Amino acid sequence: MANRVVVNICGEELTFIAEEPSSYMQRVGAYVNDKMAEILDSSKVGRTDAAVLTAVNITDELFKAQAEADQLRGQIKGYLDEAGRAQSEASELKREVFRLQQKLDALSKNRG
Repeated sequence: MANRVVVNICGEELTFIAEEPSSYMQRVGAYVNDKMAEILDSSKVGRTDAAVLTAVNITDELFKAQAEADQLRGQIKGYLDEAGRAQSEASELKREVFRLQQKLDALSKNRG
């Protein structure tokens, strides 16, 4: 069910219709508002240019976060592959210990 959420960005009330909870949409709106305020306070640009710069900056953050997430997924896959190899090696070593134990038992019976 879609929620209607009124969010204030740069002094303007905007109504969003979203599936996400109202509290989440308020956070999104506050984030955009803060980013736009940073640009408006630090440069001499109009609101339209500030909106474009805000979109570019947030997109840059998104792309960097996605790249970092991809890198972390790659690391996790590497760790999982390494763990799988270690588990296989451990299983093989257990089988070897079992075979050696059987040989030792057979030798002990032959001597006795």
